[in-house]
Amino acid sequence: MAAAATTGKLVYKLYRALTYGLSPLLHLHLRWRKLRGLEHPMRWPERLGRPSLPRPSGPLVWFHAVSLGEGMAAIPVIKHCNQCRPDVNILMTTTTLSAFEVIKNRLPAEVIYQFAPVDTPAAIDAFLGYWKPNAIVLMESELWPNLIMGASKNGTALALLNARLSMKSFKRWSRPLLFPLISLLLSKFSLIVPLSSIQGIHFQLLQAPPFVINFSGDLKYAVDDRELSMEEVGSMEELKVQLAHRRIWMAASIHRGEEEIILGVHKVLMQQHPDIVTIIVPRHPHHGQKIAQELQKEGQKVALRSRCEKLIPGTSLYVVDTLGELRHMYKLTPIAVIGGSFFPGFAGHNISEAAAAGCAVLTGPHIGHFSHMVLEMQHLNPFSVLQVSGKLELEDTLSKLFSDAKILESRQKAAKEAFCALSSSILANVWNLLNFHVFGKLRSRHGIPFCEDIEGLIMVMLGDKFGNHSDLLLSHTCCCC
Repeated sequence: MAAAATTGKLVYKLYRALTYGLSPLLHLHLRWRKLRGLEHPMRWPERLGRPSLPRPSGPLVWFHAVSLGEGMAAIPVIKHCNQCRPDVNILMTTTTLSAFEVIKNRLPAEVIYQFAPVDTPAAIDAFLGYWKPNAIVLMESELWPNLIMGASKNGTALALLNARLSMKSFKRWSRPLLFPLISLLLSKFSLIVPLSSIQGIHFQLLQAPPFVINFSGDLKYAVDDRELSMEEVGSMEELKVQLAHRRIWMAASIHRGEEEIILGVHKVLMQQHPDIVTIIVPRHPHHGQKIAQELQKEGQKVALRSRCEKLIPGTSLYVVDTLGELRHMYKLTPIAVIGGSFFPGFAGHNISEAAAAGCAVLTGPHIGHFSHMVLEMQHLNPFSVLQVSGKLELEDTLSKLFSDAKILESRQKAAKEAFCALSSSILANVWNLLNFHVFGKLRSRHGIPFCEDIEGLIMVMLGDKFGNHSDLLLSHTCCCC
């Protein structure tokens, strides 16, 4: 163990030297991204650790997520923390511009929101030196060596929520050169909450300390129901009126190339049901604009969400090229097909939001780390999620759902019930774990420990649903809870 730790420190020194040497190139790369519209035009220096807001006095907890999906999963925890500990400052960071545009309107006013620093020594040291976080909560797979080692050097508590590694990442970290480094990084965490039991096994195999591995459930089930503004409510109600008396299905989070499958299915369904409306929600808004342009060139009538175009008679395609509306769009359709899943190399997307809205949920065969979510829901009710093999089976399934109202209703009900069962208590579980393993090491302004919920502490220590499973990790062989 001592030899492995020494090797890990040596590999980290090499990484730190490499990132130090590459810093000028990364700086230029950020400027290039800014010119391409991929970084914020005014706030991009935050990526170099340069703050744009003052640091308030008192304890501060930093939550970090790379992009929109991970950031949305963190918001319920942030809100809960803000409510339970109003005397603690919360800093939230994300990396992508698309996440910033949506999340900035979802956070409580008291939360400080910045762009995350790149993992270079100068950027991380400047960021940590300015914000001086008392604890850092990372989402999913944000395992950046300079960040983690810098926080550990400062005595900052570290937690990893919804922790996961893709199979590709797991194999990479398992290589002889990188294995000592990942073991060193994971040893710095006070809490690791894996996405599933298989993910827990992966982290244990990478030598994460067994006593820091705990389970709570997938935070993506903790859907945050943001209240819409009056303008947004009016827009949704207007669209709902336009969709009245039409058969509706939606293809959500589709990636480039998948629109060909969706549009092919749409043509088949149009022959069976001339009143049908297909709502297409691409993963990236600019993709939606390109889809609309191509359809218009072919002479097809299509309504584009960003232009507030209406579904006039004869229009059967509605393209949503906006951000942050997907969760509410699900409430307008009885059927949701989740994209990013129809081609090899894709890894699926979050199905819980569609299930929460009461949609019949369909997905393609390539779902990556979301397989645990599909298996969990199917374990509770086999009708809750349907995986189709490709275009032909999708056509057949949608035809049956539109032709048989009872089957459609049963699938909608199954998805909703499975979601409700899996989402209950997740937020409380996560909070108790953070309270015990991370915040319990801190002190409030009045010197009172963060861990004030005695009942929660007992539940954590007993490990009923979310306590320490380290002694059982190797006995788990499936993704189901």
